[in-house]
Amino acid sequence: MALLGERRHADDERTDEAGASGHPGAPGPRVPTGRATTADGLGRAARIGPGEQVGPSWPGAQGGASGLTELLSRTGREATSSVIRDLLDWTRRPDMLSLAGGIPAAELLPVERVGQAVERVLADRGPAALQYGPTDGEAELRALVAPTPDRGDEVVITTGSQQSLDLLARVLLDPGDVVAVESPSYLGALSAFRAAGARLLPVAGDVGGLDTDRLEAALAAGARPKAVYVVPEFANPTGATLTAARRRHLAALAERHRFVIIEDDPYGALRFAGPPLAPLADLTPMAVRLGTASKTLAPGLRVGWALLPEWLRGPVVRAKQAVDLHTSTLDQLVVADVLADAVFLNDHLDRLRAVYGRRARALGAALARLGGGRFTVDPPAGGMFLCAGLAPALGLTADALLPAALDAGVAFVPGSAFLVDPAEAPAATGGADTDRCDGERRLRLCFATLDEDGLAEAVERLVAAVDRAVG
Repeated sequence: MALLGERRHADDERTDEAGASGHPGAPGPRVPTGRATTADGLGRAARIGPGEQVGPSWPGAQGGASGLTELLSRTGREATSSVIRDLLDWTRRPDMLSLAGGIPAAELLPVERVGQAVERVLADRGPAALQYGPTDGEAELRALVAPTPDRGDEVVITTGSQQSLDLLARVLLDPGDVVAVESPSYLGALSAFRAAGARLLPVAGDVGGLDTDRLEAALAAGARPKAVYVVPEFANPTGATLTAARRRHLAALAERHRFVIIEDDPYGALRFAGPPLAPLADLTPMAVRLGTASKTLAPGLRVGWALLPEWLRGPVVRAKQAVDLHTSTLDQLVVADVLADAVFLNDHLDRLRAVYGRRARALGAALARLGGGRFTVDPPAGGMFLCAGLAPALGLTADALLPAALDAGVAFVPGSAFLVDPAEAPAATGGADTDRCDGERRLRLCFATLDEDGLAEAVERLVAAVDRAVG
């Protein structure tokens, strides 16, 4: 079945996004919390400074003036929580309307159908459903998410598509290697590449996705990326779709300059406007394609997949062996049971598209009707995100707006969370190719989780926050 493997779809967020952490050098706004910092992963800062203690403080446990933090690696000391995780504390307030998360609408999660799948899998498979499994994944699921069933051997099942990004970074990148990314870009991918020691080359995009002419100019100037990362369908955070012409251009550049295209497609099945476009993996063997069940079924199942060429599959499988041995057997079989039910799946996806389409249009209309010129909006054709820009005449950044918005009872993610620090870009290419000021005026707004009335109220609060922030 190619429906989710080829025309599919996240904290974000995926939560993969909701759990993505920052790394040294990662820019981003500071979320006002007024809370003590901890390392509990629940939206609080996780940076640990010299001399601070981690863990229990029983007598004698300090081990010297610096405590036990001397045992941490540099990554352990310097990793920070993402702004999205930090915002979760605020979004738990009962009076908060959140446009910040990248999570599916709770009322659209297929609870009953997943429950039926669990019962059937346990009844039919018994202990085998709870046993260890092959590292590359259960064969029936691989066949279902492959472009065609006979290509299941090309698929590796992962624990969410965030793990796909992590594994690709592990096997492709050495410290100092360059990865070109659209600016702004999904922060979970940026974190994975930074963790591998990569240098990030941001390339400006627009409503048509990553600007491949700018990428070609960077290549002509001497950039030598090992990989180019794109979310071609309804990108996080911009909502942009990479045009057909740019897909062909990017494929040609990859073959000419021998870099890997990492095609991350969590949202492709959520298209509610316009015709589908050919995946990059259909255009060139230099593309690897990632997918997930998180946005179309349920993020709690933690099932993703990667369509990989033969030369890359073995290294990815061996890297996964060292990370988690294999993805949950039960989760895989449950997802396979649901995906094999074509009648349910088609109805479920139709409902997602219809609801998300209405909500996207409602949010865009509210920003236009109530915003009074305060915002610019590029309507998405699918996915879960609308990226609004603050009018330059306001002289206001999204970071500066955020405290006032939280006080007004509405949350969003500032665009700076998705930008690459210019210092990270390879100097030989002239540095970052992006309008950072434009990115810092952007607000990533998720329209998936509030109904139309809630979205209108959220915009009213956002407008009040803008007026308060500009004084």
